[in-house]
Amino acid sequence: MYKLNEKADRINTSSLKWDGMKPAFGNNELLPMWVADMDFSPPIAVIEKLKERIDHGVFGYTIANENTAQAIVDWTSKRHGWEIQPEWILYSPGVVPSIGMAIQAFTEVGDKVLLQSPVYTPFFNMIENNMREVVNSPLKLVNGRYEIDFADFEEKLKSGVKLFLLCSPHNPGGRVWSKEELTKIAELCKQYGVLIAADEIHADITFAPHQHFPLTSLDPSYQDFVVTFMAPSKTFNLAGLQASFLVVPNQEMRKKLILIQQTVNLTSLNTFGMIAMEAAYRDGEEWLNECIDYIEENINLIDEVISQSIPELEVMRPEGSYLVWIDCRKTGLNDKQLRDTLLEKAKLAVNFGASYGKGGEGFIRLNPACHRSIVEEGLNRLKLAFES
Repeated sequence: MYKLNEKADRINTSSLKWDGMKPAFGNNELLPMWVADMDFSPPIAVIEKLKERIDHGVFGYTIANENTAQAIVDWTSKRHGWEIQPEWILYSPGVVPSIGMAIQAFTEVGDKVLLQSPVYTPFFNMIENNMREVVNSPLKLVNGRYEIDFADFEEKLKSGVKLFLLCSPHNPGGRVWSKEELTKIAELCKQYGVLIAADEIHADITFAPHQHFPLTSLDPSYQDFVVTFMAPSKTFNLAGLQASFLVVPNQEMRKKLILIQQTVNLTSLNTFGMIAMEAAYRDGEEWLNECIDYIEENINLIDEVISQSIPELEVMRPEGSYLVWIDCRKTGLNDKQLRDTLLEKAKLAVNFGASYGKGGEGFIRLNPACHRSIVEEGLNRLKLAFES
């Protein structure tokens, strides 16, 4: 076992999750189970490579070299059976900036950009901040699991949408979209001439029997209208090192993205992000597999305790990602009451569903990528929140 069972002290480390609760919730004295990062140290190989670079002692300008690209190529091939070319890869400090770049590269001010709510809040923010129009095709909740309303999806595509933001695996609902669903999405977008920006940042974390399929791996023709965003940040808990990449097979799309990158000079990675990315993809798979097992045990505990002790809540078990989406609507509390109950009575910091758009109302997102004792304490606080 790696250091997954060691409880890390992240207080006073400028951690958004632990030190950023006062700005977000007005109170730092909460148990943090929000923010999608882990409380685990990354693979030992990552730490060793970073220390080695620190010992070198010179931190000048850095370029992402062919070894970095090859590590990505090898990882996507081994983990997902997805064969990509080094020249398809561009670098970015994060997936959210990449979403912004794609919106700027492939749409104009006032254009329509499609998403499917409830979905990761920055999808909305990046569309609106870039002065584009949000078009929403809400997901359907069917037997406790999200499904795509393809009739509505097609109608929205017909309305003049230029770009579709795909969240795969889905955040916050944890769906791992099937080959059939992904193919139908791609074929409809191809039919109506809509480009796809696929946020696949949670791709590496899935729970058996579910398997993630990179969208462009399903058909060579999809390479002409899909750009894919990935990163080691969720996979290996490296978000603070700000390193991600874009896979852009189509040369014309790649040129447009490079032009946007050049306008703000974001064309490479920082030294430590590059080193960590390469080390994680080269030597982190064993750590990742153990991490997934540990998180799944935490999810099992959440599911068991809530079903037995807090029956008014319903857990949507994630098929992918380490985030748990919980339906609180049977409590009868509105969103403000739910927020007040959890923050003031339970002293528990979670992400509240209303911020994920239509369909998120009455839900919370809980992060179990932490020491089991924190999960246990969080569950005790949830019980306290809803006891009569």
